[in-house]
Amino acid sequence: MNLGSKGKKRMVLPTRPDPPSVEQIIEDINRAYPNDPVFSLLQESSEDLKGGSSSSEVEMRYLQSRRYLELNERLQEARTELVRRREELRVVGESLEKSVAEVKDRAN
Repeated sequence: MNLGSKGKKRMVLPTRPDPPSVEQIIEDINRAYPNDPVFSLLQESSEDLKGGSSSSEVEMRYLQSRRYLELNERLQEARTELVRRREELRVVGESLEKSVAEVKDRAN
């Protein structure tokens, strides 16, 4: 029974692409359809913020942009947390592999 991962090869992940530029983000937003799910979520959020009163197109876009930035910040925080947890798991995994090796050495 092989409990260690010495026989397993680790998968090498491809490098991540560079994040989009501001121009690319704006172009993507402008090309999106009005019924895009993101805009419907942003529309609901902006209506909550406006309190139901009518607003200019500029104000609505501002609120959408603000909501987008808030969501983006939350995503960045979640990414940071995932990186931290991944590192913790890596350290625990290495410790586990070391412990398994020690137990195997004692058994021999």
